[in-house]
Order: sequence, then C-alpha cells, then structure tokens
Amino acid sequence: MTGIVVRCSLFVDRLRTTIPEQRIRAQSMLPILRILTGLIFVVSGAEKLIWPWQNFLYAIQSYEFFPPGADAVVAHVFPWIEFLTGLFLALGLWVGSSLKAALVMYSAFILIIAQALIRHLPINECGCFGALLSLKPQHTLLMDSFFFLSLIWLLKNVKGAEKFSLDAYFKK
Repeated sequence: MTGIVVRCSLFVDRLRTTIPEQRIRAQSMLPILRILTGLIFVVSGAEKLIWPWQNFLYAIQSYEFFPPGADAVVAHVFPWIEFLTGLFLALGLWVGSSLKAALVMYSAFILIIAQALIRHLPINECGCFGALLSLKPQHTLLMDSFFFLSLIWLLKNVKGAEKFSLDAYFKK
C-alpha cells in the first residue's frame, strides 16, 4: 500500500513541474501560430491577386452561395482583404483586430464549404489557393476548423500572440 502512495505522490509532484513547463511551451507557440496563419492568408490572397480574377470567380460560383452579381464583387475584393489581414497577422500589426478578422473569414469558409458538402455540390477542389495548391473541400474543412480553433486560442491569449510583433515593438 505504501508503494502505491509513494508512486501517486511522485506522479503528483511530476505533474506540478510539467504543467507549468507545458504552459510555457504553449505560450511560446502563440506567435508562431499567428505568423503561420498570417502567411497562409498572404499566400492565398497573393495567389488570387496574381491570377485573373475570373479564376477565383469560377471557384466562388461553384459553391452556389452568393447571389448573382455579389460573387463578382467578392472575387474582386476578398483577395485584398485576405492578403492584408494575413500581412497584418504575420507582421503583428493590430493583432487583436487582425485575429478577429481572420476568425470571421474562417467562420465564413467553414459555413460555405459545409453547405456545399451537405448539398453534395460537385466541387473537386476548394479554390482556396488558386493554382498553387489543390485541396478537396473535405480536407479544407478540416484545415479551416483547425485554424478556427487556433484563432480562438490566440484571441484568448492576445498578449502572448503579440510577442515578436509590430504592436509589441511600438508599445516600447
């Protein structure tokens, strides 16, 4: 019986030392995750800006989500929003607002992709990264869900996400 108590005591002592270490490691991941999310938006937005806007329009129309006419506006405007939000996230400028904007975009991505999957629309690739990368909508939904949850975590820890950012530099 004493052996079990000693083992339990050692286990509890080990937990006390590893949990703070894990929190420190998790906190150090925040700026990396912010920068990674930003770079994904920069690459995705830049890819859509480089190629003719009609390519992105075709991808948007395949989801049958926007009314006619609105899809053309989205095809023109959204790549710029995506690119600038990504740039702000990667550089760490207005981190809180940039994270909120990215969260809204990922919410929209999840909604639009999910409705297309539920409706069994014949979409073979998401169109997220233009001609650079081809992903199936199911894979994109998983990726977007991961980044959505990551953004919630980042928003709950904005101070940690501001490390290595222009916001932190300008606050000095």
